[in-house]
Amino acid sequence: MDFIFDSVVDIPQLKARAIFVTDTTTLFKEDGEISPLQLDEHTKYVPWGADNLMPYNVLKKIEADETLTTCQQWNAEVCYGQGLQYDTCECTADVKKQIEDFFFENNMADYFLGACLDFKHFGFCVTLIILSKDGTRITTMLRKEACNCRFTPAAADGTSKEILFANWEHFVSPGDVEHIPLLNLYNPWTDLQTRLKNGTKKRKFAIVTRIPTARNTYYPIPYYASIFASRWYDIKQLITTAKKAKLQHAAPIKYQIEVNERYWERIFRAEGITDPVKRMERVKEEKQRIIDFLTGAENAGKAWFSSFGINPNGDENHDVLIKRIDDAKEGGDWETDIQEAINVICFTMRVHSNLVGSVPGKSQSNNSGSDKRELYTIAQALQKPYHDLLFYPHQLLIRFNHWDKAFPTCPFIQLTTLDEHKDAKETSLEQKKTDNA
Repeated sequence: MDFIFDSVVDIPQLKARAIFVTDTTTLFKEDGEISPLQLDEHTKYVPWGADNLMPYNVLKKIEADETLTTCQQWNAEVCYGQGLQYDTCECTADVKKQIEDFFFENNMADYFLGACLDFKHFGFCVTLIILSKDGTRITTMLRKEACNCRFTPAAADGTSKEILFANWEHFVSPGDVEHIPLLNLYNPWTDLQTRLKNGTKKRKFAIVTRIPTARNTYYPIPYYASIFASRWYDIKQLITTAKKAKLQHAAPIKYQIEVNERYWERIFRAEGITDPVKRMERVKEEKQRIIDFLTGAENAGKAWFSSFGINPNGDENHDVLIKRIDDAKEGGDWETDIQEAINVICFTMRVHSNLVGSVPGKSQSNNSGSDKRELYTIAQALQKPYHDLLFYPHQLLIRFNHWDKAFPTCPFIQLTTLDEHKDAKETSLEQKKTDNA
């Protein structure tokens, strides 16, 4: 059951309204050290976040914002380009037939778009390869959703040995978890060859492809995490909720009550509340307690006590933070800030608004066709490092299956001008090299 902690509450005594919002500044970062958890007597795993639900919480936050959702979808689609292809121009007829059969038996379009989505959302993707019974060929290649993957603690060589795959969002018993041997992160090819040479009977392996980050962690922190750390995500959600409340009710919103999501979890844990219905009742009760404080605070000198901590950056992380909204002008600050919030999100996601449709907000600026073509070309060119990383499992596949002279490629879609009498054409780095020779 999903809990809706954000809401707008009436304060009749003050002829005003208060808005409850959730603090997301620590969404990707934990205050303390995260220790491995015990799955069964033989297996431990590294949780993704303190409650092991971080990827699901991130997805919920993305899905709750139309700008962030559109930007993420755009980034995945532009990374997909013309789609994954194997260049077989110099291959023999037999190799071409084998590759054609492999693509027919494996939905590579679904695999590649899914890998692009995982890359853009979480900074890594997991590829599952399945070998034939005799271990001489790779017959199947699948994507394992990154949000459902957990790593086992690193061994002496600094790498994990298994991927644990399950729907961790719901209750998971050891029997529900799929154990997948993980090939060495830094040299999967040699690791696979060594295992087969040593006579392993396993025929299913995972290959992890991750975007290099400045901080080496089990689960990478994607670049767009700054949207949450800088509070711009919270600001946009606040504006959206406030504008809706303004349209529905005449009473102004005078207070912003920012509550850390872990505050609710600590209440549930301390009072032993596990039933979803009782949890929501307890949330309503706590909100009313804060509102009662506000009502009395308007007429008496009262103080609200709330615990808070200091993160490594020196910032304060409060459980509850009450702010009075300046409503001196019509609509408060909402009218002027919505455009800024959208622009900051698009900027952080490296997406120009003109490329995903009309510009959000009230001002409708537009670019010329030439500018849009250049922006689109730049966006696709910036996918080169991601393609290089995404191609590695396919380079391993091609070498293992002895598909000589074949190589993976992902052509770009190049928008054309009207004088070429067509809307778009396909191009790739290989074609450009040939044209410039």
